[in-house]
Amino acid sequence: MSWSNLRYLPGQIGLALLVFGLWEGLVRAEVLSAHLYGYPSGIGAKAWGLVSTGELFRHAGVTAFAAILGFVLGSATGSFAGLCLWLNETVAKIVRPFIVAINGVPKIAFAPLIIVWFGIGIESKIAIAAALTFIVSLIATYNGTLETDRDLLRLMRSLGATRLQAWRKVVVPAALPWMLSTLRLNVGFALIGAVVGEYISSQEGLGYLVYYSGVLYDLNGVWAGILALMVVALLMDRGVTELDRRLRW
Repeated sequence: MSWSNLRYLPGQIGLALLVFGLWEGLVRAEVLSAHLYGYPSGIGAKAWGLVSTGELFRHAGVTAFAAILGFVLGSATGSFAGLCLWLNETVAKIVRPFIVAINGVPKIAFAPLIIVWFGIGIESKIAIAAALTFIVSLIATYNGTLETDRDLLRLMRSLGATRLQAWRKVVVPAALPWMLSTLRLNVGFALIGAVVGEYISSQEGLGYLVYYSGVLYDLNGVWAGILALMVVALLMDRGVTELDRRLRW
């Protein structure tokens, strides 16, 4: 976090304290049911119990590993495929309807198939996360290549550059902002893929923790898992922000 953003920290802490304080007060006043909504002090106690046993770190580590690896694989291969589509306009026009069709289907619908193909281990969670991020990066990157400055491309051709040279020198740099912007979206998609995979079949991970706590009507455990997911998402987003800063400058 940059120093310029630290000035907002007191306000952010104050907002969180206000929300949790109001929530706690409504539960204690019996306006809200603790069994239906949980309550901050109970969530804190549950989270502390999970932390003290190391269980929360174990579940968070499993989910973070699957999400990060799927994020890297899906984003990298999707971005590369999107860049390569620019090299051959005929191939791009042939595959475009299939890409649009696949993108129109909720990718979570493929989760049961992926689990059958990859098994119930962590491999299937990584594959689901990669599948969700792949298609997003592919479409965004390819759209980015189409926005390349036409005058620059014409200049490259007038100087005798081949299509591959124009791709390396002009198209790839022009599409880089699109790729970097998509990474922040893919943080959420990667976590969705990992968590959904854990919902369907798993014995560990934050998705499993949330699902299992929900089955037991342990709302405090559900919230503890959700808050842990938020922390993982914030850390991943911070990593993407740092990567964006380094590559742009």
